[in-house]
This record gives sequence, structure tokens and C-alpha cells, in this order.
Amino acid sequence: MKKLLKTLTETFSPSGYEDAIREVIRKEIKPLADEIRVDALGNLIVRKGKGGKRIMVAAHMDEIGIIASHVDDNGFVRFEGVGGVMSRHLIGGRVRFINGTVGVIGSQRGKENSMEDMFIDVGATSKKDCPVKAGDIAAFERPFTDMGSRWVAKSMDDRIGVLVAIEALRALKSTPNEVYFVFTTQEEIGTRGATTSAFEINPDIGIAIDVTISADTPQAMKMDVGLGKGPAIKIKDSGMISDPRVVQWMEKTAEKAKIPYQREVLGGGTTDARSIQMARAGVPVGCISIPCRYVHSPSEMVDENDVKNSVKLLTLLLKTESKNFGSL
Repeated sequence: MKKLLKTLTETFSPSGYEDAIREVIRKEIKPLADEIRVDALGNLIVRKGKGGKRIMVAAHMDEIGIIASHVDDNGFVRFEGVGGVMSRHLIGGRVRFINGTVGVIGSQRGKENSMEDMFIDVGATSKKDCPVKAGDIAAFERPFTDMGSRWVAKSMDDRIGVLVAIEALRALKSTPNEVYFVFTTQEEIGTRGATTSAFEINPDIGIAIDVTISADTPQAMKMDVGLGKGPAIKIKDSGMISDPRVVQWMEKTAEKAKIPYQREVLGGGTTDARSIQMARAGVPVGCISIPCRYVHSPSEMVDENDVKNSVKLLTLLLKTESKNFGSL
């Protein structure tokens, strides 16, 4: 699992440029799927099973990044964020552009907190010899690090969700339901891939797999979520309220299997579940969140046991017989 996660997190695919990560995922899931297709927005849609409830499982494969907006006469690149890039994490960091160019993020002295005052140094001496031009896109350059039971990488949001979906598909030898694993595009800039794929699939139930804030560091925000305490079952975030029936289904499934879990109420941010919920005439949705420290930084941290338990929970949910869905 760690080897695959290393490959997933070290693959550069910011929002709108998901080709590389899609091919990594496609290669991994090809032997496991009943059907594979790619839609017009680049979502990778994988079907397993036929009949029962039509369940959509969404894990976004894009990552936050930056885009070059201007190159000055001395070859320094000005930029903007793609997705929720936080300027406090940038100074001294490295980025890699899609064309392979690596750059270091610097800032004007005394103005370290504003992205407008930052620049990327790619080693150029003039605009003419700069290998980057306006419109070129990049992602953070940071290797996967194994810290024992804690794993650290850039783009853990949401390559860890991708990993959970892949491992659940691997464990799902059969299912009484028609399950669509959707590896979505452009989540970081507005859950766009989930919007189009949910419209096409028209699911009975939607489940997003994403990260959430782990509030167990010094002076962290007040949340009942911490690393190593199990997957978080989302109750609410700033973009959606989970269907209470889906929450109850998730909790009962976890309790029956003795899987530790947490209840998540997130004050800011949302997931693909928001778009799935509003597809067509509406879809009951929920979200399994993997607790993550330092979200939207180049060094996002998760706990191995939370990941394994998320796989177990998702797999059991997808094995649910029709008679056990209650009013869903």
C-alpha cells in the first residue's frame, strides 16, 4: 500500500491536468473492474457489479498547485494559486512545472505573507531564457516520507482517498450493488468533475472519500477529530449536510465490525459529496474522511491505521444487501 501511495502522491497532476495520475490509477485498477471509461471532463469511471443500489464513490485525483501569471525581465515567475493554496506554506518551497522545470519560491523582504509579493526562481537570468511562460502550471515538489505509522506527502489530499478507493475495489471480490468508483477531476477548484459524473451516473447513494482536518496539534481548531482514532464520518461541512440515513448506515456498519470511527463537523471546506448531493433530483450522500494534519501544505500527514480502517469500512458498506439499506 505504501509503494502505491508513494507513486500516487509523487505524480504531478494539478486541477485540470489530471492525465498523468489518471493513467497511474487506470493501470492499477484495470484487472479489478467490470467496466472502465473516461468522460469528457477527464473523470475516470470504474464500475463493479450490477444490480441492487447504484452507489457512487468519489475520490478526487487532482491536487492544489500554482499557475504562472507573469515572467519579469530578470526571469522571475509571478504566480497565482490553483485551488486553496495557503501563502504561509510557500516560502522556500519547491515546485515542479508540467514541463519538468523546478523552481524555488521566494518573497520580497518583509512581505512574506502575501502571494502577490512572492515569485518563483527557476534559475533564469532573463525573460528570454526562462523555461516557464504565463499559463504554465505546477505542483509542489516534495517526496513521500514513511514515518512508521504516520505517512507524509504533498497531495495526500486526495491521493490518500484515491488509495482507499483502489484498495476497497481490490477487496471487493463481489458486490450485490452496482458500484461506480469515480476518480474525479477539478475538485480543488469547485468539485467540477463530481458535478458532471454524478449527473451521468445518477446514483441512488453517494459517498465521497476525502481528507479532513486533524485537530490534535497545538492550538488547533476545535474539532473532535484526531490522527489514529479511525476514519471520520462526516456530519456537516461548509458545503453540505450528510443525509442522516447515510450517517446512521455508516456508523452502524462500523460498530458492527468494531471499526473505530469519529464524527466530523468541519467549519470550512467541502468535498465531492456536495456536488453529488445536488445532482439531478438530488442524492442522499455521506463522506468518509481520512484525518490529515497540515492540509493544503506540501507536507500532509495521515495515520496508517486510519487508512486501513477507512478501506475496511468502505468495503463493508459496498457489500450491503438491498434489504439492509432501510429507507435509503
